[in-house]
Amino acid sequence: MHILIIGAAGMIGAKLTQRLVADGRLGEATVDRLSLVDVVEPRVPATPIAVTVEGADLSAPGVPARLVASRPDVIFHLAAIVSGEAEADFDKGYRINLDGTRGLFEAIRQEGLKAPYRPRVVFTSSIAVFGAPFPEAIDDDFLSTPLTSYGTQKAIGELLLSDYSRRGFLDGIGIRLPTICIRPGAPNKAASGFFSNILREPLAGKEAVLPVAEDVQHWHASPRAAIGFLVHAATMDLAPLGGRRILSMPGLTATVGEQIAALRRVAGDKAVALIRREPDPVIERIVAGWPRNFAPTRAPALGFRAETSFDEIIRIHIEDELGGRIG
Repeated sequence: MHILIIGAAGMIGAKLTQRLVADGRLGEATVDRLSLVDVVEPRVPATPIAVTVEGADLSAPGVPARLVASRPDVIFHLAAIVSGEAEADFDKGYRINLDGTRGLFEAIRQEGLKAPYRPRVVFTSSIAVFGAPFPEAIDDDFLSTPLTSYGTQKAIGELLLSDYSRRGFLDGIGIRLPTICIRPGAPNKAASGFFSNILREPLAGKEAVLPVAEDVQHWHASPRAAIGFLVHAATMDLAPLGGRRILSMPGLTATVGEQIAALRRVAGDKAVALIRREPDPVIERIVAGWPRNFAPTRAPALGFRAETSFDEIIRIHIEDELGGRIG
């Protein structure tokens, strides 16, 4: 099996690569080729699997066609400009998040016109496709009405994926990821970054800035759960989805205060004392338009699983990123 990961240098892409290399399989199929692509050339993992890497902009002319010319069996489309950056740079957000996505789907269609070709495409969408006012918990039938450019770009990508799948050009599934927490590594430009920062930095003995009030509530899942979502989406039978190719993933809802309480239970008062309150009106405005709680039924019924407590999310980070030690 040949797998193409677009956005392979990002946190989720790198962890997905590690999982595929460790397993050597995707479902019942042996992985014999990996193509890793991102704007920054991804790192080559140590593996007997044949690996090619490329630094490329998915929205650049000719790039999507070149990526699908080798006809990968499964394509993970993870590449995106994150929420805060897409809001700050309107042109860049639409170029990468919309034009790049449309270019990829169209390149797959054009490749299929030469000879039959219908790859499985796993597209990472976002809960940012939903906008206020919200019900107590968003179910699978709640309308997509985004209030940010990023959410709008992801919502359009969902529609494109569904239509290209309906027409038989690709076999697509879109998964709306919760905010992934705790993200390892350095902070990025995502408006949601503080959800990870206020836990990751104190766990490493560093100060963190909290830009919103503690009553801010949000929907979360761990990086480990996110990789499980992607692998399951790539291997599951999509027939039960019918024409509804987009799924909201399971997760857990928590306020910032509940996050901090979990941090105190796991790491103590010393870690909590490293959080500095510094309100940011821009971040507060963006986050105010985000959904807070979900009640997905389709994804869990189809086998998708996530954590059930924030203590569990924190312990996963300590195990996966800190070698089981704090500070």
